[in-house]
Amino acid sequence: MITDARVLRTGFVPREVVHRDAEVTHLTEILAPLTDGNPAETTLLVGPSGVGKTCLAKYTAEQLRQEVLDVEYQYVNCWQNFSEFRTLYSILEGLGKNVDIHRQSTPRDELYDRLRQYEGPPCVVILDEADQLEEKRLLYHLHELPQFSMLLVANREKELFANADERLTSRLTGCERVRFDRYSSDELISIMDARAKSGLEEGAVNRDQLATIANAAAGDARVALSILRTAARQAHQNYETRITDDIVEEAMPQARAERHQKDVDTLTPHQQTLYEIIEEHDEISPSDLYKEYQSRMEDPKTDRTVRNYLSKMDQYDVIQAEGTSRDRTYRSVSESFGNVRE
Repeated sequence: MITDARVLRTGFVPREVVHRDAEVTHLTEILAPLTDGNPAETTLLVGPSGVGKTCLAKYTAEQLRQEVLDVEYQYVNCWQNFSEFRTLYSILEGLGKNVDIHRQSTPRDELYDRLRQYEGPPCVVILDEADQLEEKRLLYHLHELPQFSMLLVANREKELFANADERLTSRLTGCERVRFDRYSSDELISIMDARAKSGLEEGAVNRDQLATIANAAAGDARVALSILRTAARQAHQNYETRITDDIVEEAMPQARAERHQKDVDTLTPHQQTLYEIIEEHDEISPSDLYKEYQSRMEDPKTDRTVRNYLSKMDQYDVIQAEGTSRDRTYRSVSESFGNVRE
């Protein structure tokens, strides 16, 4: 049944991005100076999770590289590479400039010197989940390097600018922005249909089933594709010739549980501690949560930083925030997945 598993993965970049024509056009225009060897403006790609920000950034950069031989791009997931060193090392590694760099002993200034000495073609640096960066000064220093043009992918500007100094805020306040809204159900159906035609045998899934998945995903392509992938995998394991309605129903909680676990696995150490505390309580207030967090961490972050962490985790449905800012509480969401685990 599964003819190409790659296309069902959320990180797959298709040959054509659908339902984002305006955003592709806007970003292409922003990056146009690179075709003449000039730097492009730093750009924010902002919107909820699962709306195609990362896919569009990679797609547009790849299209540019195919059209212009003298353009490079590097992608860094800042949720995984959240420290200044990890991000810089990842960029240098992609450029082949990480020789003799020791992860523990190489000074930060030497990493920046390596980037300043870069004499290759203009490079687009895609910093995905840029709001996860622990040291926002990295953005200021990269902004100062004319060889590099930054695409900053984030859910909200508020979290991206949190804990940033005035120098960075003033530089980025006027930068270009590409904003994304959630997909409609019809758009999600279209996206899944295109993936199914490329990755599954003909007739493996019908439109009504795609509509059921789209309604459950609520505008989030990550969730929709996770459900479709889980359903296809289950049908394949059951030696079915097509995905049945029962398999779709079973796949929805299972896919959400697997998606949840993958997101939990990518949490930073501080976020992981917050998550564990919330998991241990039916419900916990921000003040009690912060006190418990402080007692467990040797180098606790500020209350403001922790609030930003919790906001990010809530956006990705890792935890559930309830109530207003005055009476807010945090709860675990894993109970709703039953006993399903990856």
